[in-house]
Amino acid sequence: MPKVEIFKNPPKVKHKEIPPEINKEEIIKTIESRRSVRVFSNEEVLYEDMKKCLELAVLAPNSSNLQPWEFYWVRDNQKKEALKKYCLSQPAATTAPELIVCVARTDTWKRNNKLMLNHFKKTDKYIPKAALQYYKKIVPIAYNQGPFGLIGLIKKITLSIMGVKQPTPRQPTSYSDMRVWAHKSAALACENLMLSLRAFGYDSCPMEGMDSKRIQKLLQLPKKAEICMVISAGKRAENGIYGKRIRFDNSLFIKEI
Repeated sequence: MPKVEIFKNPPKVKHKEIPPEINKEEIIKTIESRRSVRVFSNEEVLYEDMKKCLELAVLAPNSSNLQPWEFYWVRDNQKKEALKKYCLSQPAATTAPELIVCVARTDTWKRNNKLMLNHFKKTDKYIPKAALQYYKKIVPIAYNQGPFGLIGLIKKITLSIMGVKQPTPRQPTSYSDMRVWAHKSAALACENLMLSLRAFGYDSCPMEGMDSKRIQKLLQLPKKAEICMVISAGKRAENGIYGKRIRFDNSLFIKEI
C-alpha cells in the first residue's frame, strides 16, 4: 500500500487566492430563509439564473475532486410531466416551474481521475509531486473495489491490520462504501444549488419521495448511477410553506468536547 500520509506536509505552491469580503448578514439571511417550499407560483425561473445556480452547485467540495455527481435539468415538457408523476405527483413537483435530478455516480471516478491527470499535463502551473502521486497511485487503489468486490475485501483486511498501530483511512472498501462516498458529495452539491437558488430570489424543495427506478429509466442512466434527490425550483406561492421551521434543541446535535 502506498503511504497514506502523502499530504501530511503542505506542498510548496505559489498559488495565492485572496477571499473577497463577505456580508455575513446576507449569508445568514440566505440560509435562514431557505425553506422546503411545497407549492410554487406560476412565475418562471429565468434561464440564466437557473444555469448559474447549477454552475454554482458543482463548485461544492467533494472527495479527491472526483466530482461523483450529475445534474439533469429536465426541460423537455413530456419528460417533465413524467418526472412529476414519478415524484408521486406531490405539489412540490407538480407546481414547480423547474425540476432538477441530482445523480450520484460511483462509476465515473476513473474517468474523472484521468481528467485530473490530463489537467496536470496541460497546465503551465507547478504541480506538487505529491499531487501527481496521489492521482497516479492512491486514487486507483482507494476507489477500485475489483470484480465482486474482492479488491475491496483485501483492502479492508489490510487496512484493519494497519489500523491496529496507527490512524488509517478505513473506507471505501466496498461497493456500499462507494455509494455512501458518492451520495455525500452529491448532497453537498445539492445544498449549494438550493442556497444559490435562495440567493437568486427563488425557492426549492429537495424530494426523496419518488420512484427512483422509473426516474433512472426516464433519464436513461446506467445501472450504477443512483438518484440522490430531485430538487424543484421556483418562486414560492403564498401557501408554499406549511408551517414554521421546527428544529429540536441544539444541544442534541451540536457537541463541544
